[in-house]
Amino acid sequence: MLKKITALFLFISLFSFGQNNVLKHQINEIIKGKNATVAVSVLDFENNKSIDINGNKKLPMLSVFKFHIALAVLNKVDEGKLSLDQNIFIKKSELLENTWSPIREKYPNGNIEMPLSELIKFTVAQSDNNGCDLLLRLIGGTETVQKFINSKGIKAFQIKADEEKMHQGYEFMYLNWTTTNAANSLLKKFYDGKVLSKSSTDFLMKTMLETNTGKNKIVSHLPKGTPVAHKTGSSGKDKKGMTVAENDIGIITLPDGKHYAISVFVSDSMENEETNTKIIADISKIFFDYFCKNHI
Repeated sequence: MLKKITALFLFISLFSFGQNNVLKHQINEIIKGKNATVAVSVLDFENNKSIDINGNKKLPMLSVFKFHIALAVLNKVDEGKLSLDQNIFIKKSELLENTWSPIREKYPNGNIEMPLSELIKFTVAQSDNNGCDLLLRLIGGTETVQKFINSKGIKAFQIKADEEKMHQGYEFMYLNWTTTNAANSLLKKFYDGKVLSKSSTDFLMKTMLETNTGKNKIVSHLPKGTPVAHKTGSSGKDKKGMTVAENDIGIITLPDGKHYAISVFVSDSMENEETNTKIIADISKIFFDYFCKNHI
């Protein structure tokens, strides 16, 4: 009986290994010939199986780090030190120019009060850079985020620069890094309620589902209406024409109600924006189609 069980386990393992090889081959076909570093990690929530290419490579996060910042802010809410209903005063001087900021576009003169809940939504769902730095100042800076994320068992993560610092030079964008494996691990812990309270988890999930950036990334080739709770990151090109990062991480809900996390980072790319985002979109489609038929 034991031999039969062992043989069955070996068959399943070999079958899974074979499927992984097929998936990796499909990914490699997408990234073949591209002048870029690509990292991909996918984690099936139901059976905790994963697959990755360059999954442990430390790569710059760009605005993906706003997910981590939001977690640290909401932890302060859970501790009773902040409230989603409290108003945050935003000075005109804090609405920096020459940076992506829907808040500044809506309130160009600043000097307004905004509920913390709305500030988080601007920062995560619309990737507002000024909102991001306001949140960081509210909780004591990047060190607070670093300590909190590390406390949740995520070690492959570093945050040292806020948005204002990153805008001072492309070299500063490399100060904030993670791996796609670590990103997925954090997404799973978050989804399982092991990072925040249920109310804070629900709030951030809803906010990420409302993300309107990166429509050409992991959501691009998926069926319309597919629930995708995600956070994007983009650097733009430096003077040499290199894209430091084009990223997207998220939790995808399948038609059968099951879930998986996917993180794709395209770094140090000499390709154009259309190619970089298409890499992410094509890889995302491969796994969505696979999960609709099988599990890793």
